[in-house]
Amino acid sequence: MYYLSEEMDTTIRELDDDLYRQAKAKAALMGISIGRAMNEALRKWISEGSGPKKGSILDLKPVRFGKGSEHLSEEIDKVLYGE
Repeated sequence: MYYLSEEMDTTIRELDDDLYRQAKAKAALMGISIGRAMNEALRKWISEGSGPKKGSILDLKPVRFGKGSEHLSEEIDKVLYGE
């Protein structure tokens, strides 16, 4: 099932490089663009409707935001609470 819709260029952060390369290669073998493959994958994921998992805040793991963000927490505190 395909939908006619407006297309846009999008930047996706924190996408695993190796996973992207594998997906791009598989799309090429199938004769489709990586954009079309991503659209199909997103439609499938959305239609599954599993919703957010419930759990404890203690289950949360730290996330790295990349180089240059090592002191991000302190910078946010300064903005919120002052020096």
